[in-house]
This record gives sequence, structure tokens and C-alpha cells, in this order.
Amino acid sequence: MYDPIMRVLTLLEILQARDRVTGTELAERLEVDLRTVQRYIVRLKDLSIPIEAARGVGGWYRLRPGYRLPPLLLTNEEAFALSLGLRALRQIGLSAFAPATEGALAKLGRVLPETLRESIQTVEDVVAIEPGPWVVSTSVDSLIRAASAIRASRRVRFGYRSHTDVSSRREIKPYAVLHSEGRWYLIGYCLSRKALRTFRLDRVMDLEVCAAMFQRPANFDARSYVNQRRPFIELDYQIDVWIDMPIEEAERTFVPMRVATEKDRDGARLRCGRDRLQPFAAMLLSMGRRIVIHQPAELGEAFRELARQALLAAQSSAIEARTSTD
Repeated sequence: MYDPIMRVLTLLEILQARDRVTGTELAERLEVDLRTVQRYIVRLKDLSIPIEAARGVGGWYRLRPGYRLPPLLLTNEEAFALSLGLRALRQIGLSAFAPATEGALAKLGRVLPETLRESIQTVEDVVAIEPGPWVVSTSVDSLIRAASAIRASRRVRFGYRSHTDVSSRREIKPYAVLHSEGRWYLIGYCLSRKALRTFRLDRVMDLEVCAAMFQRPANFDARSYVNQRRPFIELDYQIDVWIDMPIEEAERTFVPMRVATEKDRDGARLRCGRDRLQPFAAMLLSMGRRIVIHQPAELGEAFRELARQALLAAQSSAIEARTSTD
């Protein structure tokens, strides 16, 4: 279920929610034995939390009547930010946190002063948060294990499925996890490739933390590392096109979009990785320049599909115009 500290906190939550509860009930809820429950009760008492107990058959535990944990000292803005952050987890591909999110919000509602509960209710009632179309759902378990391994300076081992659907087993020294544009990435030194590698965390399977330890570079900057290599991070399609545009203009236009540029004849060569081709094709068309596709072949099909959709839209507009005139 949880580690011992989490069980102790869960026990405290149960005591706050119930007038009284038996040791047997606590043992079942926490998935431990009665002796362990008693140890947890002693730990809470050591923290000066007043717990009363009735021994023998039908015995129970309860918080001293009238006792409540002191309210959290948050400002109205802090309460709003905390609630908004919890509800935004889906936006970064962590929808599996939904039960934990609801539990955390419920706990906040119990310990926050009445005036601050309105901030939580405001987020729930009037703020709508939906994940973007490019957000990829990621295993919460893999994320937690990877982050824990980095903190403990331990290697991790996992199965990995590449963008070409090739499976492999990897063992790495994990340096960082990073969220960017709807995806989580795991960065580390791959022992089999003997080089730094970036892995899509949603393609990681059966991640386990190893006993072997390592020394993490003290000044490793995950953002800088990924930004330098971003155009070629492993995605479904590797794009290589030429566009009739001066290199200076291409750099201003495309580099912020994670596209590598270089001068090629009188135009610019563009290289990048993408999971979806149509948005990139539509963006290129919006430039109004001549384009030559080097790869992938599927990009040509994306252009043809956009042309088909554009023709249908134009035809429907013409029909609508004639109908309204009649």
C-alpha cells in the first residue's frame, strides 16, 4: 500500500474523519497487523497528537474531542494556486494521479480555514482544464520511480519501445526527468550505448530501481541538454525539407519551433522530429514558399490530405454562397 510514514498519515486522516475506530478496522484499512497499528499510535502520540484509547473487547481509538489539526497558513492566492496545480496534472499527461488529486483536495478542504475553502471551490466550479491534443499520458509509477532513483543516485533498468517499434532492454544512470510540450522525458547515461540518451517516458516499460549507485553530474542542466538536441529527440517522424527562404529568415521563423536550420543553395534546409505531420505541413504551407520534401514520404501524403480538405472547404463555401443568393 504505502510506506510507513504514509500509513501513519493515513491513520491520522482516518481518526480525523471518524468519531472512533477500532484497532481491527485500522489494521484492515492500512493492511498491517494490530501490533503495527499500536506502533503508529505511539508515533502520533510522540508528535503530541492527543489520541485516546479504550482497551479490551470492543476497544477503539479516537482523537481527543475538540482537537483538530491547526489550519494551514496559506494566503488566498496560495490556496488557489495549489488547487489549480493539482487539477492541472492531466495537462501534463498525469491523469493517473486523479484519485490522489481528489484525496489531496479533500484533505485541504478539511484543514483550510473556511474563508480559503472558497478558493478551492472556485477552481472546481469555474475553471475548466483540458489536456491539449499533443499531451501523451505517462505512467505515474515510472515517473515516481525514475525521480526517486535520481534522488537516491541509483541506476534504473527498463524495457524500451522505440518510435520504430523496436524493443530493447536498457540500464542507465538517470540524470533528470523533464516535461516538455506534453511529454515526459528521462535523460541519463545509457550503459549499453555508452552515451547520454533521452527516452520518452511513455515508451518505458517495467522500470525498476537497481541497487547499483552512481555519481550524478553536479551541474547537469536538463533543459539546456534537451534544447540543444530537441529537433532530433526520438519521435515518430524525422522531417527533412527544403524551403525557398533566406537562412536568416528561416532561423528567426523556425528555430523557436524546435527546428534545426542550415543554408542550402538559395534557401534553407529544415530538420526536426514530429509525432504528427499535418500540423507541421500546415505551418509550412502558411509560409507561402516553395517546398521540397526530402523525407519522410508520409509528409507528401499529409500535404495531399490538407489540399483535399482545403478543396472541400472551398467547394462548400461556394455552394453556401449560391444557396444564399437563390
